[in-house]
Amino acid sequence: MRRDVEALTAPGERVVGGPGHAAARRWLVDRLAMLGLEPYHGWFEWPYEHAGIRFCNLLARIPGQQSALDPLLLAAHYDTCGAQPGADDNAAAVAILLACVDALRAAALRRDVILAMFDAEEPPYFLSEQMGSVHFYHQQRREPTHCAIVLDLCGHDVPVPGLEDLLFVTGMESAPGLDRTIVEGETLPGLRTVAVSNEHIGDLSDHHAFRRAGRPFLFLTCGRWEHYHAPTDTPERLSYGKMLRIRDWVVRAAVDIADRTLAPEEGYDPTPTELRSLRQNLGPVLEALGIEVRTRADIGRVVAGAIQLFGV
Repeated sequence: MRRDVEALTAPGERVVGGPGHAAARRWLVDRLAMLGLEPYHGWFEWPYEHAGIRFCNLLARIPGQQSALDPLLLAAHYDTCGAQPGADDNAAAVAILLACVDALRAAALRRDVILAMFDAEEPPYFLSEQMGSVHFYHQQRREPTHCAIVLDLCGHDVPVPGLEDLLFVTGMESAPGLDRTIVEGETLPGLRTVAVSNEHIGDLSDHHAFRRAGRPFLFLTCGRWEHYHAPTDTPERLSYGKMLRIRDWVVRAAVDIADRTLAPEEGYDPTPTELRSLRQNLGPVLEALGIEVRTRADIGRVVAGAIQLFGV
């Protein structure tokens, strides 16, 4: 993963339309081919254009045992916000997904896995029709998506003493079966997952398109930190041990989700699992601050405080 991050950050930037962006695209296409992945419906590169600006999503497939089933999608964006190396945002997440390939192939999942490196996640395209994930969902997708697992800002330790190993996960509310995925992921050592509904944080990344379409999704992030969207977001500042544990979490989640039927359920309430997650992973901090977490309203207040504290 370190080598992948260093290769992606080498040009110094991956701004849409810039030379570093083109270099990263070429490097990723070669990397997908080297891993022996199948192109998505014949192509790794899925270009599109708007107002004379060229974009390109990168899509590959890991075949499953029953390719007629709707595929699972694993995604991260590969562009940067401005002329910065973007190690954490978002080369680390891309590297984690590439590191999942061998384990997912060995697992021989029931359904295909689509590996997506989306373009144009950063401003000025964020949440617009030109955002790579939005364009993929509405213009390039060739089959329904079983579930999307999206990673962004997954390369750093949370900058709070004693809470460095936290990973925030939203989207459990999008399908009842995902609570099992969250609970099982908590057994991995060295990584504490805090599950909260997306409503408390908002659409911070490429899961936006899938949530808006009513599809099951999970969004993984370590939140923002002092090097967010800064020239100091460089490879040596990342926590590669934590990235490895997140890789293991993603593989376990993919194996679990690929084997099951997921369906959104009107009125599904993820509150009990969220309350348990907050108490289990932030209990000592909440206790020290004299904060009790008993209701959904309490969750909202805690998350609002976490956004201020962690910059999520």
